[in-house]
Amino acid sequence: MRRVAIIGGGFAGLAAGVELAARGYRVTVLEARARLGGRAYSFRDDASGEIVDNGQHALMGCYRHTLAFLDRIGAAHKLARQPNLYVPMIDVHRGAGAIACAPLPSPLHLLSGVLRYALLTRTEQIRALLAGMRIMTMRRRHDSRLGQCTVTELLAVLGQSANARRVFWDPVTVATLNESPDRAAAGPFAEVLARAFFRSREDSQFLLPTVGLSDLYTDDARQYLARHGGAVMLRSQVVTLSLREGMVTAVRLRDGSEIETDACICAVPPPALATLLPDAVRKAAALRAIDTFDSCPIVSAHLWFDRPILSSAFLGLLGTTTQWAFNRNQLVGAINDEQQGISAVISAGRDVVEWPAAQIVNTVVADLRTLLPAARTANVVQSVVVKEKRATVSVTPAAERLRPPSTTSVTNLFLAGDWINTGLPPTIESAVCSGQRAAALVVRNLQVPRSAAA
Repeated sequence: MRRVAIIGGGFAGLAAGVELAARGYRVTVLEARARLGGRAYSFRDDASGEIVDNGQHALMGCYRHTLAFLDRIGAAHKLARQPNLYVPMIDVHRGAGAIACAPLPSPLHLLSGVLRYALLTRTEQIRALLAGMRIMTMRRRHDSRLGQCTVTELLAVLGQSANARRVFWDPVTVATLNESPDRAAAGPFAEVLARAFFRSREDSQFLLPTVGLSDLYTDDARQYLARHGGAVMLRSQVVTLSLREGMVTAVRLRDGSEIETDACICAVPPPALATLLPDAVRKAAALRAIDTFDSCPIVSAHLWFDRPILSSAFLGLLGTTTQWAFNRNQLVGAINDEQQGISAVISAGRDVVEWPAAQIVNTVVADLRTLLPAARTANVVQSVVVKEKRATVSVTPAAERLRPPSTTSVTNLFLAGDWINTGLPPTIESAVCSGQRAAALVVRNLQVPRSAAA
C-alpha cells in the first residue's frame, strides 16, 4: 500500500486525506497543533462553557467539492440549507431590505431577488442585473481586465452607483473575498458570481452549520481516515522534508523522528510552507514569491444577551463596523427565551484587529443597538472576541497572479490550501478543491513507474 504524508489538518489537508484514503492509500495527516481545523475551527470558551467558532462561516450550494467531502465523511446532515436564497440586510440610512429569491429556475430566481431588494432603486436594480450579465460575458471571453483591475475599478466601468456598491456589491465582495473592494481582485469575484448566482437556484442557497465548526468536519474526517487505515498525528510539527534523487522520501518532525512516504502534500499557509521547503524548491519560479503574500484578518465577537434581539438566522449590517450578525440560538437549535447568543463578524478588519477586545465588543454592541430596537434594552452577560489575524491571503490583482499551482519542482510533492491557484478566492471551497486536486495528482504520480516519473 502506497504511503502519503499530508502536512496540515485543516479543510485542505483533511479533504486530501479522505480522498486518498477512499482510493486505498495509507494516509498520515500531520498537524503541528493540538487540534485539527487549521484556520476554520471552534473551541469551548472556559468562561461561558459555550462552543464558539473562530469566525462564523456560511457555505453555499455552489460549494460542490465541500458538500461532497462532508457527504463522504457522513457530516452533510450538520448543515441547514435555505429553501431559497434569502439575505436580510439593514442599513443605517435606508432601513431594512432583503435579497429574497423566488423558487424559480436560474437565472429567474436571481432576477426576482434583485428586483425585490428595497435598498436599491429600480434603476439601480436593473443596472445591477445588467452589470452581472456583463461580468459573466467578460468571464466567458477571458477578458484581461478581470485579471488586472480591482472590484471597485470593475464596478466603476460597469456604471454602478455609490449606493449600489455600498448596499449590494461591497457586502458580497467583503464576505466572499475577505478583502475591501478597492483592493480585491476582480477575477475571483467574477468566479464567485458565476458559481453562486448564475449556475442554478440551488447553488445560490446558503448552508449554515448547526454545530461548531470543528464539530462539522474534523472528528468525522479523522474517523473516516481511521476506518480506512489512515492516521492523524497531532502535536507533530514537520520541520523539513527529506529528499533523495529529487523525490520526497520522508518528512522529519521536530522531535527528530522521520515518517517515510511515497508522496507528500503540504496543506499549510504560505509562511509555514516557506519554512518547510528546501531552498531549491522555494526558489523555483512558481514559489519564488511565497514570502510576499499579504494576509487579511477576520474579527469575530461572540456575545450573549440577556434576551432575544435578533429573530432571523443572520442579518447583514450596512453603514456600521459590524458586517454580519448570526443568531447562534437558531442555528444550533437552542431553545432559550432568556438569553441569545450572537456571533458578529468583521471581515477585512485591518484596523479593528488591533483594537482591544473591550473596544471591539463595545463597537459591536453599539452597532446592534443602532439597527436593532430589541438590542437597546438588552444587556451583554458574556462576550468572547476572536482575532484571526491571518485568516486569508489578501486577494489583490498582484497576488492573484502569484498564487502557485498544486504541483512543484519536486515530482511527488504537491500543494494544497485555500491560497493555491484554484480560480476561487480563499474560501472553504477553495481549500477543499485544492486538497482533492492534490490527491488526484498524487494518484496520478504514484501510478507512474518511478523511472518514468523521474
